[in-house]
Amino acid sequence: MVGLDSGEPRFATAYWTVGPWQGQLRREELAPPREGEALVRTLYSGLSRGTERLVHANRVPERVAGLMEAPHQEGSFPCPVKYGYLSVGVVEEGPAELVGRTVFCLYPHQDRYVVPASELAVVPDGVPPHRAVLAGAIETAVNALWDASPRIGDRIAVVGCGLVGGAVLALLRRFPLSRLEAVDADPAKASFAERLGVDFASPDEAHDDCDVVVHCSASAAGLARCLELVGDDGEIIELSWYGEQPVSVPLGADFHARRLSLRASQVGQVALPRRHRRTTAQRLALALELLEDPIFDAFLGGPTDFEDLPEAMDGLASEKSESAGIQTGLCHVIRYPVSGSKGRLCIR
Repeated sequence: MVGLDSGEPRFATAYWTVGPWQGQLRREELAPPREGEALVRTLYSGLSRGTERLVHANRVPERVAGLMEAPHQEGSFPCPVKYGYLSVGVVEEGPAELVGRTVFCLYPHQDRYVVPASELAVVPDGVPPHRAVLAGAIETAVNALWDASPRIGDRIAVVGCGLVGGAVLALLRRFPLSRLEAVDADPAKASFAERLGVDFASPDEAHDDCDVVVHCSASAAGLARCLELVGDDGEIIELSWYGEQPVSVPLGADFHARRLSLRASQVGQVALPRRHRRTTAQRLALALELLEDPIFDAFLGGPTDFEDLPEAMDGLASEKSESAGIQTGLCHVIRYPVSGSKGRLCIR
C-alpha cells in the first residue's frame, strides 16, 4: 500500500441533486483506503445529458429507478441523490502499480473518492484524461458491434446520432463497409457526422436495403423507420433505452414477409459472440485503447469547472442548450481543480 496518508481527516466534495432542477456541492469525510482500495483525485468527469437530464429534473420513472442506479450512487431517486458514472482521475494512494496512474471509474461527480482498486481501469498514455470520460459510451458501442458482427462490404445505417449512436459511427468508420450512413431527424447532427467523415441523411432521405441497422434514437418513429431501412433477412440492433415510454412497433407490415430480425444489445453483459472469451474488464480496456483516436474530441463539450456545476447544470441539462449557445457536446466535460477539494458548499 503506497500513498500520502498522514492520519489527518480528509474530505471530499460531491455534487448532489437535491430537488427538481436544484444542485448542491456537499462536503463529506473521506475514509482512508484499506488494503485493496485506492484513493483517486478526480481530473475530469463526463456529464451524459440523456440520463442526467432526467435525474436533474427529478423525472426518473419510479418503475425503472432500480435500472438507472449508478454503481457508486448515494441516495435515491428522485432526490437527494449523488449520481454520475464517467470519472477520470489520478491514484494518490493504493496499490503500488496504480499510484500516479490515470484511471477511469464509474463514479459520480466528486473531487476525491475511495474505491476497490479492481474497479479502476488504467487509461493508456496515448489517451488524454479529458477524452477518457467517453470510455463508458465507447464500451457500449464495442459491445453493440460484437452483437452486430458487421462484415466486409456491408451497408449499415445508424439511426439516432446521440452519444451512443455517435460512438457506434466512430467505430464503424474504421470498417471496410460499402456504405455507412448517419440518420437523424435533427439536421444539426449533420455537422457532427461530417466531422466523423460519415454521410448524413434525414430519416426520409436515408438509403434502404441495409444489411444491419443500429437503432439509438429511443423513439417509436425511429424504430419504425429502421424496419423500412433494413433489407430482406437483415437485422436491427436495438440500443435505445425507452424507460417507461410505451413503444408501438409496426410488425404487421412486412416484418414477417421479409424475415427481419430485431435484437437487443445491452452493456450489462458481454455480447454473446464474445462472452466466453472476453471479460467486462477486457472490454473496457479495449474501449480505452480505442480512445487514442483524436476523432473522439468531436464528442466533447465544455469544460465547466466543478465548483460552478450547481449553477451551470440547468443550462447543461436543458434540451435547448445548444440553440442557446451552450456548447455541451454529446458529452460535457467537468474540470476539477488541481489542488483538490476546497470544501466549498454551493446551494442553489
